[in-house]
Amino acid sequence: MASYRPLKVSLALLAALSCGAPTQQAEAPAQPQTAPQGQWSVEPDDPVVPVLEAMPVTPATTPPASPALNPFEGVELYVNPDYAKKAEAAVASDPANAALVKKVSKQPTAMWLVQMDSLPHLPRWLEDVGKQAKTSGKPVVPVFLVYNLPNRDCSAKSSAGELTVENGGEKKYREFIDKIAEEFRKHPNQRIVAILEPDSLPNIATNLHIPQCAKSQNIYRNSVAYAIAQLSLPNVSLYLDAAHAGWLGWDGNRSKIAQIFKEVLTQAGGIDRIRGFATNVSNYTALTGEANKKLEPSNPCPNELTYVQKLNESLEKVGITGKGFIIDTSRNGKDGIRTKWGNWCNVKGAGIGERPRAKPAPLIDAYLWIKPPGESDGTSDKNAKRFDENCVSPDAFPNAPEAGQWFQAQFLELAKNANPPL
Repeated sequence: MASYRPLKVSLALLAALSCGAPTQQAEAPAQPQTAPQGQWSVEPDDPVVPVLEAMPVTPATTPPASPALNPFEGVELYVNPDYAKKAEAAVASDPANAALVKKVSKQPTAMWLVQMDSLPHLPRWLEDVGKQAKTSGKPVVPVFLVYNLPNRDCSAKSSAGELTVENGGEKKYREFIDKIAEEFRKHPNQRIVAILEPDSLPNIATNLHIPQCAKSQNIYRNSVAYAIAQLSLPNVSLYLDAAHAGWLGWDGNRSKIAQIFKEVLTQAGGIDRIRGFATNVSNYTALTGEANKKLEPSNPCPNELTYVQKLNESLEKVGITGKGFIIDTSRNGKDGIRTKWGNWCNVKGAGIGERPRAKPAPLIDAYLWIKPPGESDGTSDKNAKRFDENCVSPDAFPNAPEAGQWFQAQFLELAKNANPPL
């Protein structure tokens, strides 16, 4: 994952950028950071990387969910029993904190569709939603995160996916999306929320100096547009990943991502295909506070609520208006815990943040626990295939397992450090 430093990109890449073209584990996106203010430097010795051609996208014309609907109002969120079992198992290792852990297990978390073998769980989850609704007496809304892009996480190793362009990944990804859409259509009266592809489009905005990102940019654009076109159903409210304050907070980066969003949404069928944007997915940036100003004084967005406000302004400048935002608060309860804002892997001293709830602040549709607390960001084993150096940074929790695997020690720390307290 890239640290804060000036980015380099070839003239050819700049030209390309301007062209539109068992229980599953939540594998954390590896979230590369950016140079201050998103500035690009061009040097003649930069390599020219051919951009892969992408399959065309047919814009959707069928009715989407109402873009004016906040899907979290007047409902309860689905509590995933698979996650509850994992959380409750933590009680045995720390009985002194049993009451604390049980509070975590009762909270709703997103369900991650991260690879093909995630799909058999989807019908079971959707059926179970109906059972919870009968018990609660209120509509129950499940939240899914779709995370299986071809050449996924082009700028890091810890959460690289199963699909590559070389193994026919683009076609397989569309089959993956089609199967999700098929299941969603089977429940036309069930309100569903889906969050699309963490890190995908943000990587295009800031990381085209990385060859894998440069060659994959059109694949990313068209694949995300295809997912939007197929999943923007009347009962499905979509949110597009918009990284976080420590990545796209600078004015230049926000301008870049806003333009990319507009182009991709146009490919998909228009800006009304989505309800809004998701931020801070799997990250640790606090909702408020000024601690990050000391780490990156050039970033005008030291926290996530400021970032949402300024991102909304950037979006409005390109005609994307009236959107709602969701913020992942599963691990952002503590501010000022990093020595470097770009450190993203299993950060020590973190705590669970605000509980999931609707309409907590202006522009915010909901706070959600998108990344289930206790699931690792990446392994600290230097011999592992998906090892990323950031997972042994000075801020990283030691002895971490692979991305998505249960990390008991970190889970207990997150629960004990929760702010507000559990």
